[in-house]
Amino acid sequence: MDGLQVAAGALTGFVVGMTGVGGGALMTPILLLGFGTAPLVAVGTDLWFAAITKLAVSGLHLRQRLIDWPVVTRLWMGSLPASALTLAWMADRQPDDGHLVWVKTAIALAVCLTAASLLADRPLRALAARASTPPTLPDAARYPAAATVVAGAILGGLVTLTSVGAGALGVVLLVRLYPRLTPQRLVATDIAHAIPLALCAGAGHLAINGIDAALLRDLLTGSIPAALVGAAVSARLPHTLLRAIIGTVLLVIGLVMLRGVLAAG
Repeated sequence: MDGLQVAAGALTGFVVGMTGVGGGALMTPILLLGFGTAPLVAVGTDLWFAAITKLAVSGLHLRQRLIDWPVVTRLWMGSLPASALTLAWMADRQPDDGHLVWVKTAIALAVCLTAASLLADRPLRALAARASTPPTLPDAARYPAAATVVAGAILGGLVTLTSVGAGALGVVLLVRLYPRLTPQRLVATDIAHAIPLALCAGAGHLAINGIDAALLRDLLTGSIPAALVGAAVSARLPHTLLRAIIGTVLLVIGLVMLRGVLAAG
């Protein structure tokens, strides 16, 4: 058992449990830059890591009744079919090195943008509230539902290709669509959505590219207990502090990924 891999799993698991972010956005750069894992194997291994780690903390969120199940269902309606379609495309078209560099750059920029949005969470919520359709109009309830399905489809394709996005971009999309959700409910809802998505995408990667089973074992050894601690801490943190933690974590991740891509180029 590799102590560094266990420690990396513990760090990421704690962040996942506390903020709902990190299963892909933090672990994928660690696997690529820290352990030299091949990109496609890193994506597949990370998907299983994220699914199992988030599954471990979802029970705590469920007992606290923080999960918004109608929102989760709408996300699944978009993300699971999109993941299946993306896997079918990947089975016939393996990405080359140039495509992988482009994906890493795009994800790094998206994570940085997500961080900026979360650090400016209050103005974003105010803007979303002002832009919301008045509840008296007959189509008011349908707009969030349709937009949530579309958001789920975007996340499904992105997560399946890169293992990044279920937490990082999912939180921001939920803030925009449901500005009245508290940070704790955002985290719990995002985690509940991400588990079946990561399992679906991970199963496809297992069949297409394989995973590193020994690496996954070491990561989970550290992540599961740390994620439970993080989830317990999350429920007690002030809302403003929780948003700042999410945004700061994502900003660091995005900058590290950008530096790695530029250095490789």
